[in-house]
Amino acid sequence: QVQLVQSGGGLVQPGGSLTLSCVASGDIRTIYSMGWYREVPGKPREAVATLLTSDPITTYADSVKGRFTISRDTPKETIYLQMNDLKPEDTALYFCTYRARTEQRPFPYDYWGQGTQVTVSS
Repeated sequence: QVQLVQSGGGLVQPGGSLTLSCVASGDIRTIYSMGWYREVPGKPREAVATLLTSDPITTYADSVKGRFTISRDTPKETIYLQMNDLKPEDTALYFCTYRARTEQRPFPYDYWGQGTQVTVSS
């Protein structure tokens, strides 16, 4: 299986910056994509940033373009979400995700981190 452990997050003032990290471990054979999603109570989970490993191609939600950056440190098997110029509407529970294949699950499967709260408030 794949385990994703997140860190970072917290309380920040509007205009501030935060970096989220997500470390992957387990019997990973193929990673198809990695990404960050966020969730606000009463709303569906939203894709914030995704990275395809095949090209690689990054995509961002319109609301975060130019402010958020997804990146990957392959040797550390870690992905990051650098968030700049944070706004109150960025307040959410953030999740990292890997779409990966393992020996036990030899097909693409979505694995999720435990979630990290980001609160933007003065």
